[in-house]
Amino acid sequence: MHLFYTPDIASELYTLPEEESKHCTRVLRLQQGDTVYLVDGRGGLYTAIIQDAHQKRCQLQVIDKQVEYGKLPYYVHIAVAPTKNIDRMEWFVEKAVEIGVSAITFLECEHSERKQLRLDRIEKIAVSAMKQSQKGFLPLLNDMTPFERFIQTCIPADTFIAHLEDDATKTIKEYYKPGRQHCILIGPEGDFSPREITAAYEAGVKPITLGQSRLRTETAALVACHTLHVLHDIYAPL
Repeated sequence: MHLFYTPDIASELYTLPEEESKHCTRVLRLQQGDTVYLVDGRGGLYTAIIQDAHQKRCQLQVIDKQVEYGKLPYYVHIAVAPTKNIDRMEWFVEKAVEIGVSAITFLECEHSERKQLRLDRIEKIAVSAMKQSQKGFLPLLNDMTPFERFIQTCIPADTFIAHLEDDATKTIKEYYKPGRQHCILIGPEGDFSPREITAAYEAGVKPITLGQSRLRTETAALVACHTLHVLHDIYAPL
């Protein structure tokens, strides 16, 4: 399946942008009459026929549309403090999108070594992973958000904070409820500060452990994402 990301598609006639046109005609060597597929990142999957295999303006005719293509049967939100080495966070985003994630928020914490990131670059990586894994939904990507502001807007009953303090003894499995939205907070390389942990508790957020091993930030975030995926497969109602 040759898949292209077309977030602005609005009619049965569509022209691929120059970069995608080059990829379609030069790299994939597709020609007039060949079939391609388009995703809008919101669950729309479009079947299209190449009308003009122009290297800069490849023109397509949409012949079919599916809605909610690849929609996750669960909702998982990972709120994570970006690592100093941005490559590690980009790796997490790529793998989380491949596994299946609904939203990712980047947290600014007291111990954060990175206060800024290029969300446009992160989005490109997410789009590439969405296309590679043939998904129809692009996860919501939220820019750097102060920790205090985030916990004021989350749903406490469905939000959990993974940290290294002794009182984090229960696992995600012990709190998991099929059909609910789940949000996991993952701290920076120096963990959440005591003040942040206290603020989370006061907001109703519950502590969890991701196991006995001390995990890197990006590893912990991916473990949380995958664990929720597995729990859904086990406990989802038929």
